[in-house]
Order: sequence, then structure tokens, then C-alpha cells
Amino acid sequence: MSNRVYEKVFSALQEADAILMGASNGLSISEGFNLFADDRWFQENFGDFRAKYGIHSVLQGAFFQFPSQEEKWVFWSRLVYRKSVDVQPSRMMLNLYRLVAGKAYYVVTSNGEDHFVPAGFAPEQVFEIEGKFTEMCCERGCHEAVYPNQEAITRMANAEKDGLISAALLPKCPHCGGDMKIHMAADQSFFQSAVWQRKQAEYQNFVRKYHNKKLLILEFGVGWRNQLIKRPLMELAAAEPYATYVTFNKGEVFIPPEIAEKSIGIDGDIGAAINAIVENVG
Repeated sequence: MSNRVYEKVFSALQEADAILMGASNGLSISEGFNLFADDRWFQENFGDFRAKYGIHSVLQGAFFQFPSQEEKWVFWSRLVYRKSVDVQPSRMMLNLYRLVAGKAYYVVTSNGEDHFVPAGFAPEQVFEIEGKFTEMCCERGCHEAVYPNQEAITRMANAEKDGLISAALLPKCPHCGGDMKIHMAADQSFFQSAVWQRKQAEYQNFVRKYHNKKLLILEFGVGWRNQLIKRPLMELAAAEPYATYVTFNKGEVFIPPEIAEKSIGIDGDIGAAINAIVENVG
């Protein structure tokens, strides 16, 4: 990708009144976390689940019906601890924050590993539209509150031995005493909850606030079929007269004709593009 394209993106960043950022799996993959892959990381960290249950990806494990709560939480505590708790923000995510620092911004993402806030993004300005690994809720749904789980995750991950943890360490609902689960979208009820509806309202309020302003829409690794994130962003770009739409993806840059004149497509490694904009241009 030519430096001229990065200069155009950097100019748009400087001129923007506000920045709306959308992110999906492609951004995580650029950071080295592929939900769908039976890759080296998955095999090294979940080889036992792979051998025992034929689980070949994080996504498959996330929806697998384990025979016990203990095994379910061995899987989740290991995953969340290694990908969301016992990690430092990557250079890519720190640079991503540098793109919006000092500007009005909002982030909507389907990525669940919770890497935005540790990199500097304000939690109230990040909408994890399908939930995130670092929160849990009642499995029975006796109430809609969500709870941070890092302390419970750390205790379980550190106590795991030979793929086992004590039942005494399993998190329990503070209301009904029942089992807890990771707060991730599993069915339509997730999107109907008061928690989700509140975050959706915050997202829409941001869009309304910057109506008819210079809104820069930055989209990272969002597939063209994505109905939760990409379609609303493209429709917003079409509706807002002063919007600029920039989509980053590797091998799947899609820009509809009706917004082509106000759009920039960057096809290639997303992390390399972010780093280039910040370090070589900014």
C-alpha cells in the first residue's frame, strides 16, 4: 500500500469531528488470535480438548456442551486468562488507540477478547456487540446484570492441574446461587437484554450527536456479510453528507458503489497498515 493512501487516512483523522470505529475478526487475526483456526496456538493451548472432544478451534470450544461445569470452566479460564488477562496490549492496539486519542470516538466491535480498554480506550466508549470474555452472567438468566470475571478466571487458571479444577472455585450467581457463564451472544435473548439495549442506545446517541459533522468511519477486519457492524456503517456513510469511510481488510475489501467517492479501501495486513499510519505518517 502506498504512503499516499496512508497520508489520506491521516489527513481524514486530523480533520474529523468524530471517529466511529468498527472492528471484527480480521482485526483479531492481525493481532494473532484466530477464533476459527486449528492453528499452532490452539493446538499448544487446547491440545487436550482437541484430542478428547475433537474441538478444533476456539469458536467450536466456546459453543461446545461440556459434560460438567468443571470442564467448561477449565476451557474458559484457560482461554480468558491467556488471551485477555495475563497479556499486555499489543503494539497494534496501542497504535490503534493513538489514531483516536484526543478525538471524540466510539467503538463497536464483535471481538470478545477485550483488548480495547487495556490499550487505552474508555470502557464507556466501547460496545462489544456480542459480549466479551472478561464478563460473566447467570447461566439461568435469573437477572440481567453482568460481572467482571478476571479474579475468578485467575484463581481457576492458576489452580488448574492436569485439566482439572476444584468445584469450590466455580463462579456462582450472587442472586440465585446457580452456575455462571461467559457473557457472550448465544441466542436472540442476548440482544434483547437491558444491558445490550443500553449500549445500543449509547451507540445511536453518538451517531446522532455527530449528524451532519465530519464523521470518520474506520472499519477493521469486518467481512462484507456482517449485518451487525458493516451494514450499519456503510448505510451511515451513505446517509451522512460529510462522512469518510475507510475500510481495512486483508483480501476482502468491499465498498458499495454509492459510497465509493467518499471511501478508502486498504487491502493488506491490518496491523501493518495501522502501524504505518501512526509511525510513518503521524
